[in-house]
Formats: sequence, C-alpha cells, structure tokens
Amino acid sequence: MARKAAGRPPEETLSLWKREQALLKTLVVDRDTEAWQRDPAFSGLQRVGGVDVSFVKGDSVSACASLVVLSYPELEVMYEDCRMVSLTAPYVSGFLAFREVPFLVDAVQQLREKEPRLMPQVLFVDGNGVLHHRGFGVACHLGVLTDLPCIGVAKKLLQVDGLENNALHKEKIRLLQGGGDSFPLMGGSGTVLGMALKSHDHSTKPLYVSVGHKMSLEAAVRLTHGCCKFRIPEPVRQADIRSRDYIRRTLGVQGAPALRPERSKKAQRPKACPQGASEEPAGSPSLRAFSAKDGNEPHQKKWPKLQQRIWGRGKEALWEVGSQKMKGLWDPPFPLGRRGRAASPASWTWRSWGSEAQGGLGALKEMGCS
Repeated sequence: MARKAAGRPPEETLSLWKREQALLKTLVVDRDTEAWQRDPAFSGLQRVGGVDVSFVKGDSVSACASLVVLSYPELEVMYEDCRMVSLTAPYVSGFLAFREVPFLVDAVQQLREKEPRLMPQVLFVDGNGVLHHRGFGVACHLGVLTDLPCIGVAKKLLQVDGLENNALHKEKIRLLQGGGDSFPLMGGSGTVLGMALKSHDHSTKPLYVSVGHKMSLEAAVRLTHGCCKFRIPEPVRQADIRSRDYIRRTLGVQGAPALRPERSKKAQRPKACPQGASEEPAGSPSLRAFSAKDGNEPHQKKWPKLQQRIWGRGKEALWEVGSQKMKGLWDPPFPLGRRGRAASPASWTWRSWGSEAQGGLGALKEMGCS
C-alpha cells in the first residue's frame, strides 16, 4: 500500500503528527458496537468495504485511491470508486495515515453523499490498527475520521513492543493447521496487539489482524477469515485489483507511457515455437473470447489451439493471459493444479504475475521457446 517518497518532513511537522495521533487515539473504540458484530454468523451484516492506494510504477507521488463495497456473505462488488491522486506528504514509518488517509476519507464521504444506501458497515484496511508504534495505525485513523468500524489487515508483522519475526514466531506460524487458526500477538507490555491469522487453508503466510475502530479483536479476526476467498480479504483484494486496473486504463487514455515495459520487435516474437504451433493474423480472436467460445472440452484437445493463439500473438498474448488470470477474469481451458501448474502436455506453469515480464518470459521458456 505504501511507497516511500524522497525526503523527510521537519521535526516540527513530526511533532504535530504525533500530537494529532495522541489526540485521535483517545477516540478509538476497541469493542463491538453493532449487534451484527456479536452474532456468530454476523447476521445483519450486508455490506463490507475495502480501501487501497496503488502507485504508478516508478512514481512515489502519483497514485490511485480506491474504495469498493462488497455484498456479504456473497462478496460480490456492489460499488467501486477509483481516482488518481497526488501524495504530497512523504512516507515516514509510523505516519502512513498522514500520507494516504485524507484521500480515503474523501472517497468515503463521496459515497455517503451520493449513495448512502451503499455505505459499508465495516471497512477493511491494508495496514495496521492498534498494532502500531504508538497504538494508532492507519486503520484506527481512518475509522475515527469516518466513524466506521475498521479492521487493520497487514501482510507483514510490524515489530513493535517486543514483537519479533524470530524462530519462535515462525514456529507458531508453522503450527497453524487450517484456515481460521490464529494466535495472539502479545507485546512486551503484556498487551495483545493483534492476532496472526491463517486466512486460507492453502496459505503459508499469516495475516496480522488488529483492531481499527468500533470492533473487538475477536470479531475482527472472525470476519477477516469469513471474507477470504484467497489469502487477502476480498474487500482489500478487489480494491487493489481495481485501483491497478484504473491506473492502466487512465494512463492509456491520457497517452502516458504504459506500465508494461516496452519490448523491441525482436523480443516480441519468440525465437522458436513448440512443434505444431502456427501463427495467426494479428486480428485473431482474444484469448478471453477463445475461452468463452470453446467451452470446457478436455484440455488435451484444446491445448494445441491455445498454443497456436499464444504463439500467433507473441509474448503480448502471454501478458494478457497472465493479467486476466490474476484478476480472475479468464478461466483456462485446462485444469490447474496446486500453485497454478497447468495440467497440460507442455506443463506450462502460471507464474506470479506481480512481475509480469519475468513471468511471461519464464512461461515462454517452459513452453519450449528461448
């Protein structure tokens, strides 16, 4: 969520930020405040929100602030708002809220004015709550300013109050058996600052859940687990996906350089193709159209067609496949095993498309091209 910007504010500014944090911290409520929070099945909860800030590649100032609202328990997107912003405040550890929260508060306020019936009943934040250097992280800050229940969900352990990602901590993680298992994060002061949660049966890394505002830790952990189709809670995951997609579309419309690296003509065409692959004209149907058109025939029959279309369109096709797969918009015509390994004759592995260029080239090599 955060990206460091050059420079550091003067000490006077940091002192003002600390005083504001201390003042707002007194307003944090760390107990359940709504009836649905105390219900084991969260009866009465209908809308969950997620926020995220995604950055333009290579730019620590230009970013996209996004807010999404999903139905619960279906976890289908009901509302989304993405907007490009310029982050003028520098990143300083422990003060992330002063850099990002103003734009997220604006997004919530816009929703409150335009579509009050779609207001989320709880917000998931990609960051920490009371698990923080001064007990007041970005989830607390956003919760207090919007007066909404907030949950902080971090992907990495913030090592404060004696918490360490040491051998003992890793052993506790190893003992987490299935989705929903957790253990408390007790600081040196004796205070439980959050919980390490195994959010999904197949996830190997925990999430670090902490109270943001107007919700107990126990309810926050249960709801986080209930909102996870994958490792990351769906509200945060959708906010991240849609903000990144908005950046790509916006830069394309404005004629700005695309986020995807430029390739030379030599790099766009593979040196050698798998046996039996053929080229197709540039106007061939898209891979997404191919999936919808051909249905769910056995992958052995479909794989040569997929090869032809991929090699006919070059590495750009692989990029599209990876992007669509990452966003869950394209279903491959063959079954995928654990960690995305394709059950296909070519044994093509879906890579982590966070680094699409490297993953695409790796996939090309696995398919027989160098």
